[in-house]
Amino acid sequence: MQPLNSILAVPFPYHKLADPFDSSTSAVEALPPPTGPSWSYRTQTTNSPIIHMGAQESVHAGKAKIDANVDFTHKLCAALRLPSLRSTGSPLSLIIGSLCIKHPNLFGGSEKLDVSWDKGLYDSNVIIAFRRPRPEWLSQKCFVIQHSFSPEIGVHGIPIDNFSRSGSGGVNLSRISAGLDRNEPATSDWSSTTSIKFEHVQIVNDSWRSITRDIDGFPLTRSGSPHDNMVVLKQESQYAKANDHSFYRFRMQIEQGIPILSKWLIFNKFKFIATKGVKLGPSFLLASLAGGSIVGDMAPYQAFAIGGLGSVRGYGEGAVGSGRSCLVANSELTFPLNKMLDGAFFLDFGTDLRSACLVPGNPAMRQGKPGSGVGLGYGLRFKSPIGHFMVNHAINDFQQRTVYFGISNLI
Repeated sequence: MQPLNSILAVPFPYHKLADPFDSSTSAVEALPPPTGPSWSYRTQTTNSPIIHMGAQESVHAGKAKIDANVDFTHKLCAALRLPSLRSTGSPLSLIIGSLCIKHPNLFGGSEKLDVSWDKGLYDSNVIIAFRRPRPEWLSQKCFVIQHSFSPEIGVHGIPIDNFSRSGSGGVNLSRISAGLDRNEPATSDWSSTTSIKFEHVQIVNDSWRSITRDIDGFPLTRSGSPHDNMVVLKQESQYAKANDHSFYRFRMQIEQGIPILSKWLIFNKFKFIATKGVKLGPSFLLASLAGGSIVGDMAPYQAFAIGGLGSVRGYGEGAVGSGRSCLVANSELTFPLNKMLDGAFFLDFGTDLRSACLVPGNPAMRQGKPGSGVGLGYGLRFKSPIGHFMVNHAINDFQQRTVYFGISNLI
């Protein structure tokens, strides 16, 4: 029997498949924003002991009440720990968590200020959002500033262990953006959001030094400098409908790069995801189809990365391929074994639609990615009063096996 490649402790959203609507460059492996404790990180971590700490406090500042929520998790590295993306001796590097501060009445007119910080083992994300109150029948506006730092594993990561894992390629993305979001009043089934933002993307290595080329000497940015600038106009629409026996959701997103200056990126990027869930007696079948394409100016980090927990299980992040276009199909059947335990079978498929050669520098071909792949497997879902626990066993086209552990909805 083929030995297990790795044991990964990862977050797992219950009854949730791939979602391409994410602020990162990978369009098919995103998980939803955190709604509870800090188990919504996408970074793969190892099977190590965990110390969990959390605190929630309300502070009265004048007539306003400021809500603060702190949630940290300290991972203790054990002998089972896999090689990390980068070596570090700092104890702070083993802490993951989130910090959220909300002020509901900043200037005395019900203006809302939200500050959130999420830290993973190798990534971080800071968001500052300011909203003025408006009647519900009018569009709601929000000014957002965001800074994120993350390893670029999906495109520049190096597949290892028969494509079941992706090692670091020494490329990291530092993004700073500022812009305005406008949420239109929702109808019975439709909702839409329009936003415009300025984005500055800088490429750095593991030592935080700016770089312009990868290990093979190919450019990492469209401009050829250590950074790219762009103004992006984005329109996102969603249709959702549900009843007691099924639900359907369709989301579509279009991004347009506006060339205010000559070196700024001009492109059009399209993404979609359709999800259908149906009750089959005591069982539940969930299926989704996601995809996208980009035309115009393009940097390698904008490619669609295929492979990983949120797209094709059994493969490492981006280990299937990275291209200008992509298509990912997921299906999962869950069935009850007893009152608290469910079983599951799943089947995933992803392809770059032979568009890898259209990405500048063709990183997928240089790394030997197959361009398409199938992952299948089975798992268990344990529902307890304190949260949902998951274990999945996945196998890819190269007969490499991976076990995933996950926790969600912790109280």
